[in-house]
Amino acid sequence: MSVQYSPYGANAPANTVLRSPDRRTAASYERQLTEHRRTEISLRAALTRAAALLRQKDELIQQQAVLSQESDHRLLNGLQMIVSLLSLQSRASANAETAPQLAAAADRIATIGRIHQRLHSFDGAHAFALKQYLEDLCRDFSMMLSSERPERDVVVEGIEITLPAATAIPLGFIANELITNAAKYGTGGITVSLVPNPEKGYALSVSNDGPDLPKGFDPAISEGLGLRIIRSLVKRIGGEFRFGQGSQNRGTRFTVLFS
Repeated sequence: MSVQYSPYGANAPANTVLRSPDRRTAASYERQLTEHRRTEISLRAALTRAAALLRQKDELIQQQAVLSQESDHRLLNGLQMIVSLLSLQSRASANAETAPQLAAAADRIATIGRIHQRLHSFDGAHAFALKQYLEDLCRDFSMMLSSERPERDVVVEGIEITLPAATAIPLGFIANELITNAAKYGTGGITVSLVPNPEKGYALSVSNDGPDLPKGFDPAISEGLGLRIIRSLVKRIGGEFRFGQGSQNRGTRFTVLFS
């Protein structure tokens, strides 16, 4: 008596038998190989298209870089021409009120050009060292002021910190306006300080020797263009604007607290 074994056990149906897996034929292998070849051809074509697109993108980037450099060059040339025209008009004007206003406008535009050059030197960096930026900015002011009065220089003190461009650039413009005001209304040297602050994180201040602010003068509500620019930029970076007397209770100190 022969015994048939079944994977279903003793209760397997009588007609159940073991069957071996289907054996693949040469034709099936040939079909699979053909499919692989088609897939390979398709992938190679996709890679070729992607490489061509990357080359086109690189060419566009290079073209944009050239156009950006040309645009910067034309902008700086235009600013220099405007400064020259305003300076000529200032010297030629016989109006005692108009002449200084034209001169101030020329100085401000010239400073914008210098700041633009400073920013362009960072080549689109997303963050940079603020103290070094301030030192470069103040060097231009020192050269301009010392040509008129040798004792008037601009000194940068404090620590070095690295800030996002979105914060550092407005602080650079704020420092520019504060130094401009200090040079216009103050006497002696000007000190730019960058130090830690327990309230906000950091404090950027610009101070100068006398005279003090006029009695009742409040920079927080002043309608002067420079102070309005400062308040707008301070608000943009979520900072706080303060003012008071300088060191040894002399002169004036303007401070921006920021994080």
